[in-house]
Amino acid sequence: MQHILKDLETRMSQAIETLSRELASVRTGRASAALLEGIRVDYYGTPTTIPQMASVTVPDARTLMVQPWDATQLKAIEKALITSDLGLTPSNDGNAIRLTIPALTEERRKQLAKSVGKIAEDARVAIRNIRREANEKLKALAKDKHVSEDDERRGHDQIQKATDRFIAKVDVVLIQ
Repeated sequence: MQHILKDLETRMSQAIETLSRELASVRTGRASAALLEGIRVDYYGTPTTIPQMASVTVPDARTLMVQPWDATQLKAIEKALITSDLGLTPSNDGNAIRLTIPALTEERRKQLAKSVGKIAEDARVAIRNIRREANEKLKALAKDKHVSEDDERRGHDQIQKATDRFIAKVDVVLIQ
């Protein structure tokens, strides 16, 4: 039973970490290096993320600057940024690429609120699925007489308390 609870805690923690990463990659009106983490560039035949092959800095609140360590890759990075779903137009000055993030419109704010809400709900669903799987494992242990009915009941209570705690963490991460 302790193994089930440890596994539950680990998997729910991973769901919270995934939520944090996904929220960091949401494009708001503010520049963040995390926006470029998911974009891959063909680097000598190997798909490589931009932060692995270039320095990504935030000179001001609305600008991202990408300076590749290998200057020959400037065009490849620019092409990857154009084909990405960021919706940003890169400007290449020969040494670095600048991405200017436009101001948010009211419509874009509403879209962001919806997408952030969906990301948070997906995390809650993942946590509930982990709870369901843990409950099924515990029921199987009780059915095979490896744990008593009282221990099974206590285990279900512990699983529910952990689930409630991690659902609350989703809300905390969402507010940050």
